[in-house]
Amino acid sequence: MNQPSSLRDLYIDPSKAWAFVPSASPPSNATEPAIPADAPAAPAYQWSTRPSHNSIFDLSPSLDLSEPTGINAAQLFKAFVASAVLQYTSTAIVMPWEVGKLLLQVQWVPRDAGEPEPVGAELGEDDNDDVLSDDSTENDSYFADPHATPSTRPPAPRARVDDQGYVIRRSVLEEGTRPEYIIPVGSADGVWGMMKRVARFRTEGYLALWKGLVTSCVNEVLSDTLQPMVNGFLQSLLFPSMSPFHQPPIILPVASHLITGFVLSPLDLIRTRLIIQSNSPRYRRYSGPIDALRQILRDEGGLRGIYLHPHLLIPTILDNALRPIVSLALPGMLTSYFGWGHITEDTHPIGWGIAELGSSCVGLLATLPIETIRRRLQAQMRGSAEPMEACVELRPAPYNGVVDAFWHILTEERSDLPITRRARRRRMSTKGKEKEEEEKEEETEDEYQSWFRNTGIGQLYRGLGMRLGASGIVFGLALVGGGDEADGGWAEI
Repeated sequence: MNQPSSLRDLYIDPSKAWAFVPSASPPSNATEPAIPADAPAAPAYQWSTRPSHNSIFDLSPSLDLSEPTGINAAQLFKAFVASAVLQYTSTAIVMPWEVGKLLLQVQWVPRDAGEPEPVGAELGEDDNDDVLSDDSTENDSYFADPHATPSTRPPAPRARVDDQGYVIRRSVLEEGTRPEYIIPVGSADGVWGMMKRVARFRTEGYLALWKGLVTSCVNEVLSDTLQPMVNGFLQSLLFPSMSPFHQPPIILPVASHLITGFVLSPLDLIRTRLIIQSNSPRYRRYSGPIDALRQILRDEGGLRGIYLHPHLLIPTILDNALRPIVSLALPGMLTSYFGWGHITEDTHPIGWGIAELGSSCVGLLATLPIETIRRRLQAQMRGSAEPMEACVELRPAPYNGVVDAFWHILTEERSDLPITRRARRRRMSTKGKEKEEEEKEEETEDEYQSWFRNTGIGQLYRGLGMRLGASGIVFGLALVGGGDEADGGWAEI
């Protein structure tokens, strides 16, 4: 192998090694024009600020946000109108059930509400049987002696009147003394029955099933909008450094629901008043929600009375605090109690849905009585306002608070609805054996119905069946939606 004789030809000056800047003077053999010395060097690569192409904008060019053209007012208005129509339609669908439930909750059914005394109540049963046992009583006057003294019958009982001559109602089931705008007490046992009674009643009609629709829609829209804003504000105020991946304490959503319910409580009061008032123009008090708000502020203490009156403030706090506690805390408590602590909404959606269904059903045992008491207190007037002509029977004497309303509902009302009038069968004969059998049958029926007749616990749970059915429907829809979402990955194959 031949080796070079000298390394002098391979020597390179270190100052000229790895020189990337071109020299000012071109080489002697270069044919290209020289590059000016003050020309800046072009960068190797620059990141493009143009966004990548998105094919979804080809389907709807109005959604292209690549160009800073600002907010499209027309599109925003269309989205707002679509959302309002959707909310109004969904509220209108469930409004008849809400009207029937609320009327059942405020309806006063006293324990002594029974069949009113008949006209011939002063007559003994034996006397009635003796009179009816002879079919020729009316024809006896033809053969009777005209000079004989006619037999005198006891006079019919007179109606009780007060000092001013007005007839006093002896029972809420009396047809003659019941106002024409009141639906008969005890004629409906459930929400569906009350809906039919309202639709068929002469002063109500089918349109009465949508009383308070606009107020209910506005209340739901404002509640759905305001509650997340209050929750986010409380979280940024109390826990500013909390990571988005951490779950905030339960006190934050409970407080946000409580604040939202307190702020919107006048709308809930107006909604209750609009539903319970008579639909007849002659007895209607409020022409609309604005007129109702104006009259309530004028006659019932202004803003202080509509917000801070104990009969309104305490039920509002209990109702709006108990509902989120039940919906947020009770599912986790049930899973822990039954040893299903590993079940979460992300890992076991069906199991978590079952836990939510059970918690909603159990929670109704606590939330429904509070809601009923709140409706009763909202229905009664305060301040200088006159009593309302409601379409259902209301308690004549006002309640003195939450505890007083709860106690009087339990002790002075009955739960065996609907109240049916038993026609008293009149026997043509006066045999003691038949009478004893009839009395035994009546005593057996009384014993069977005595528990519901002597307690008002059923009045605290009006609408329970409807709520349970709604919870079941929500659970079924969640199962259907969850199944579609779980199989969504197969659409790519």
